[in-house]
Amino acid sequence: MKGRALKFGDNVDTDMIIPARWLVTTDPAEMASHAFEDVQPGWPDEVGEGDILVAGSNFGCGSSREHAPIAIKAAGIACVIAASFARIFYRNAFNIGLPVLESAEASGEIAEGDVVEVNASSGTITNHTKKRTYQSKPIPPFMQELVRAGGLIAYISGRHK
Repeated sequence: MKGRALKFGDNVDTDMIIPARWLVTTDPAEMASHAFEDVQPGWPDEVGEGDILVAGSNFGCGSSREHAPIAIKAAGIACVIAASFARIFYRNAFNIGLPVLESAEASGEIAEGDVVEVNASSGTITNHTKKRTYQSKPIPPFMQELVRAGGLIAYISGRHK
């Protein structure tokens, strides 16, 4: 995965990612169109397909809604890198097929607009703009299978056909 970094800070909660008033929709594109609208209006228009969201600590805190990672993925984000994730967001991300990596060093050094490349198998994060490489834990093989399948439901559906 390689894309431009879009940066957020610490304690980004699920209400910031997708405001509660939009939880009535099940359409991923509709959710994406409202992503971060209360904190960064127009954010979905700034996302290029394959961009990488980079955030600080405790990303995805708040309620346990799957809408948050769905909105991020549907907006075109290929991967999220953060110093740390709220546990339920971390699991929900993989359940819907969005890869996430924890790296406090990468989170702190990557700036808005940097070109970043991620190797999920090795956990390597390369900042091509700053010519720096960071190491996170590799995404476990099973979690990589979930991402490749498009999420848990697609994974299970594909195995039982």
